[in-house]
Amino acid sequence: MKIVNCDDSQRAAWNAYVERSPRASLYHRFEWQDVNALSFGHRSAYLAAMENDRIVGVFPIVRVKSQLFGNIACSLPFVNYGGPCGDSDAVEQALVQAAGPIADAWGVEYLEIRTRRQLDGLPTSEHKVSMTLDLNPDPEVLFKAFTSAHRQDIRGGYKKGLTVKIGGRELLDDFYAVLSESWRDMGTPIYSRGYLDRVAATFPEYTRLCVVYAGAEPAAAAFDMLAGETAEGLWLGSRGKFRKQYAGYVLYWELIKNACERGLTRFHLGRSTVQSGGEVFKKKWNAYAVPLYWQYVLRTRRDIPQLNVTNPKYQLAIRAWQKLPVPVTQMIGPLIARSIP
Repeated sequence: MKIVNCDDSQRAAWNAYVERSPRASLYHRFEWQDVNALSFGHRSAYLAAMENDRIVGVFPIVRVKSQLFGNIACSLPFVNYGGPCGDSDAVEQALVQAAGPIADAWGVEYLEIRTRRQLDGLPTSEHKVSMTLDLNPDPEVLFKAFTSAHRQDIRGGYKKGLTVKIGGRELLDDFYAVLSESWRDMGTPIYSRGYLDRVAATFPEYTRLCVVYAGAEPAAAAFDMLAGETAEGLWLGSRGKFRKQYAGYVLYWELIKNACERGLTRFHLGRSTVQSGGEVFKKKWNAYAVPLYWQYVLRTRRDIPQLNVTNPKYQLAIRAWQKLPVPVTQMIGPLIARSIP
């Protein structure tokens, strides 16, 4: 077995492997290299394990370098997970070993590997989970399984006249307006509209946008990707002034119902921090926590990094960000968000 750093000429073979591997995900597709390079200028290494000129494993790695947060490598930044994907555990371990010289050449502080399967021998953080809902061809089966109070909250949004559109890139402006305000309220720097548009344009067959409206105003919105039998929640937000109208409840129910009607079997509602408000809310939908393993190859650090909103040293910046006008966060946010994997 040999490990090679793939270029664009191997894109088709790489994606063919991703499509046939039960361990792979949408995030392993080669197109993410283009998205990260064109949107952020980030350098990538797309390692493939080869046996007799046949790919038996892949490992996408992206370098994220900035003055604010340092020089790191991640698989995969900005999305829910990535990591090595191979025909066997041995192949995946070989890919991790081959990443060492890449990390050395880039001079990164550490390599962060976000996986759904724990790799042996690496420092591990288990602070993230993927909240997962098992679907049913008949969405009413899921609706009846909710508590009566939860069903009442969902119905409450419709009684207040909320309406819904589900589509693709044509909804991006309304989605971005919601996400910008929602993330400002959380103190989170927003991505550029161009990045989100590039994801939608790169994966049109996988992209689903959903917007809930109060009259003509977008009140809540989500950006999901659908692959195989799974819906993947990526980005979602709800505007504060519409929360009492249950806009978030209508949004989640429309996403779930649509996934059922499309014949999907699982809905990953997006990653959440363990014991966070997001995890608690998603449990209302009968979603259960599936562990995500964030593992590290530490080079110049001794401890697992704490690059997350729960780190006390970021609290002052978060509170300051929450006071900014949304148009200002749309201008400044992308310059920061590109450095936060």
